[in-house]
Amino acid sequence: MHVRLVLVGFGNVGRALARLLMRKRETLARDYGITFQVNGILTGRRGGCINPEGLDVERALTLVESGARLDELSTVPVPSSGVEFIRACPGDVLFENTPVNVVNGQPAIDHLRTALEQGMHAITANKGPVVHGYASLKALAEQVGRRFLFESAVMDGAPIFSLFRGPLPAAELRGFHGILNSTTNLILELMENGKTFDEAVKITQDLGLAETDPSGDIDGWDASIKVAALSTVLMGVSLLPQDVDRTGIRGITPQMIAEARAAGERWKLVCTARREGNRVLGKVAPQRISPDSPLYSISGSSSFVMFEMDVLPGLGIVESDPGPETTAYGLLADFINAMRGA
Repeated sequence: MHVRLVLVGFGNVGRALARLLMRKRETLARDYGITFQVNGILTGRRGGCINPEGLDVERALTLVESGARLDELSTVPVPSSGVEFIRACPGDVLFENTPVNVVNGQPAIDHLRTALEQGMHAITANKGPVVHGYASLKALAEQVGRRFLFESAVMDGAPIFSLFRGPLPAAELRGFHGILNSTTNLILELMENGKTFDEAVKITQDLGLAETDPSGDIDGWDASIKVAALSTVLMGVSLLPQDVDRTGIRGITPQMIAEARAAGERWKLVCTARREGNRVLGKVAPQRISPDSPLYSISGSSSFVMFEMDVLPGLGIVESDPGPETTAYGLLADFINAMRGA
């Protein structure tokens, strides 16, 4: 089958996806019978382009990474609005990779809804629409016979959501705990190695892990929205990041790090959720972890989650040193699964 792709959001993840698609082109054709072309790319600051005959993706990458705009690649007028862009671009699959909006999930929700209304599969790495729009987008996808998929929204390319869609039938998820924000995990480890809090934050910013404003990570918002996403999708209880009992790592001092180390323990920003009747209680908070916990050995920018089920008391997944490429793989996996109906 030949598939027309539309990319809204062309930052680090969007560009990594474009490269991965090009690298896996032969594999997709040989193993899955999928050929593709990219018909549209919309960026936040470098304009956009549409070509119903297919874009030169390598040229698009070169232009954006050199600071140029994409307009010269377009064969038709390009709307500046994401919604109007999606309506104007002929496609079969939308990859939505705009920045996350913790408060209401927009404009990603509108982008995904528009794609589904246009008959496209809707795939995203954005946590916002998973938390704020999951029920309505899932219902719309079922109504129009398309897929709304978001494997990369939590732990990048690790198969968490798809794991519960298929390989774990009839399993009841009672709770989970883990380390879901890799930036804070690295900050705390750098502090163990003698860096001050500010020095550690600066290093993660230089590595591209933390934003210029790092509050989303260090104040626990990124971890909270991931807890909310897992609860909403896997436990069937809608949870907003504002509902999660949240404490970040700003209060962790070098003295606290030293005291934990002297006791053979480590500080970690731990995410938990547990089912209590019809409710799910979510929490994000720093904890001292002893060596007998699987969380103790999660180092650097790695992440970990342990699921507690009625049939499997402990099933853990570790992702080591994630980045845009691992996030891109989750998007690619969703694309393949959408095409083969998995």
